[in-house]
This record gives sequence, C-alpha cells and structure tokens, in this order.
Amino acid sequence: MRVWIGFFTTLVALTAAAGEPVSYRSAAERFASDMERRHGLEKGEIATLMGQASYSQAVIDAIRRPYEAKPWYKYRPIFVTDKRIRGGVDFWHENQALLERAQAIYGAPPQIVTAIIGVETNYGASMGKHRVLDALSTLGFSYPSRADFFRKELEEFLLLIRDESVDALAMTGSYAGAVGLPQFIPSSYRAYAVDFDGDGRRDLWKSTADAIGSVGNYLKHHGWKTGEPIAFEARVAGDTPGGIEATGKEPARPSTSVGRLRAMEITPSESLPGSTRVTLIRLEGPEPEYWLGLDNFYVITRYNHSNLYAMAVFQLSRDIQAVYEAKDRAQAAGDKFERFGE
Repeated sequence: MRVWIGFFTTLVALTAAAGEPVSYRSAAERFASDMERRHGLEKGEIATLMGQASYSQAVIDAIRRPYEAKPWYKYRPIFVTDKRIRGGVDFWHENQALLERAQAIYGAPPQIVTAIIGVETNYGASMGKHRVLDALSTLGFSYPSRADFFRKELEEFLLLIRDESVDALAMTGSYAGAVGLPQFIPSSYRAYAVDFDGDGRRDLWKSTADAIGSVGNYLKHHGWKTGEPIAFEARVAGDTPGGIEATGKEPARPSTSVGRLRAMEITPSESLPGSTRVTLIRLEGPEPEYWLGLDNFYVITRYNHSNLYAMAVFQLSRDIQAVYEAKDRAQAAGDKFERFGE
C-alpha cells in the first residue's frame, strides 16, 4: 500500500466540503475499516487516501441523465456519425496487426472491437474528466439506489491501484468510474484487462494494444461466438402479434425461435434456420424499428446493459467495415492500374 500512496505523509482530516452530504465522510471512515478487515489493507493509509476524495455533485447529476435514457432516434446520432466512422477506419488501419491478432486469439472481429472503443471514448479522444476516486466514492456513499454496486467498484479500484502500482489520485474516467480507451469499470479491469503489448503492465490509458486485447478478452469471456452473426432487421406485418413481447432498451437472452416468429409474420431480413434463437427488439423512431438480436448481440450488451448501446456498436461497426473495405478495394485497384501502366 505504501508504494501507491507513499507520497502522503500525514493523515488528512475527514472534514466535510461545502455541499457534500453529512453521511459522505462517515461512510468513508466505515469503508476504510471494511478494507482493513476484508483485505488486510492498513486502515490509516486508506483513511489518508479517502481524505483526499471529494464529493461531486456533477457525478450525481450525470448519472441521473444517462445517454441510454434517450429514445433510439436521439441516441443513434450521438454515436453513429461520419466523423466516428472515419475515425474507426483510421483506427483499424493504424492498428490492423493488433486487431487481427486479437481476433485470432479471442474471436471478436476488428470492426466490433474498433466500434466499441469508438462508442466508448471516440478512439481515446474522450476518456473522461472525473477523478475516479471522487466518482466512485460519491456514488458509493451518496447515491442510495446503486450504492452497493459502486462501493464494490470502489473496493475493486483500491485493489486495482495496489496491484497495478498506479497513482490513485491521478486516475480519471467517466462519471461512473470507467477508465481508459475501452472504459472498463475497476472490476472489469481486474478481471479482463490483458497485457497485450508484453511490457509487464496492463495499461488501458496509454497502450492501444492492451485496450484492443482487453476488449477482445472481455467479449470472449462473455460468450462471443466466432463468425456468428449479430443482428438482423425484422419485417413485421402490422402490429407486433400477441404472444411475442418485443424488448426495448432492456437486453434479454435470445429465447424465441425464428420459426415461431415466421408463424406470426415476423421475418428476418436474411435467411436464418427456423431453430435459431433470437430476441425481438423494438426501437423507437418516427416509425418503430424491429430487429432480431442473436447471441453475439447479447454479448455486446454485457459490456453496457442496453440494447441501444449494442445496436449503436453494431451499426457503427457495419459502417466502419464498409468504408474500410471500400478503401482497400480502391487501393488495390489503384495499385493494379499503376502496375498495368508500367
């Protein structure tokens, strides 16, 4: 513990900052005691660190208005944009060897890994401005509806900085405490991050290789099926028939057979065996959109538990792949023309 907070030499008094709830500091003290009891960490050192934490009303405000609360027709234009498509094509070209190696090891294709990093941080351009210690302590101590979850993530964060020997006060991320290019929460960082560049560290901030490998590893561990499709549009005759409930934003494991859907005049845009299990998804727009999510679509929702998120990743990945392959064809045609001219 002294390695990662060794620059503190005196115990900082746990005094309440203006605007913070009265319970914030007392909860921090209890948390320090819990970390000593649960993990053998020195209470005084944890108290010193927690004394440097600050309650953030901005974090509370942000978590109350997540992007995923928007309807699909407002959510999609945030992430599936020409700029993000071009950025994804550039990212793929710049990291082609790494993406191909990740695919060979973990099975997830380059366009999906690229799109996830694109949606999460715009390829590293927006990795979050909130200090992780502040975000997780604020939510863990002062956001009752999800306090248990975020206290657990704060616990994982302290174990992470111990294991990875990083500066607890320098780490920044999202309002929910997610960090690095792929925006892993601390528990995911500890469980799924990999040292893909072989330098002896798992660095999701500065190592694009580690970020790519870690996303691939995450998807594999959550059941990614190599070479399998992700989602297809569905044609629905009239209103959704009775007996079939279309899920909206909330993910659900594929459990309805394509054959059963066809019997109710719901058909996929591509040919699928009748035994294929899918989830019927209804997305809000000027006219409702119906999609069929397969197992790999559900895997993407394990990264962020939202059908909107998974659909944005999927559609962005398709557009990135289309432009990437078109550029490759144009390059190949140009090279052929030059050789012919010789």
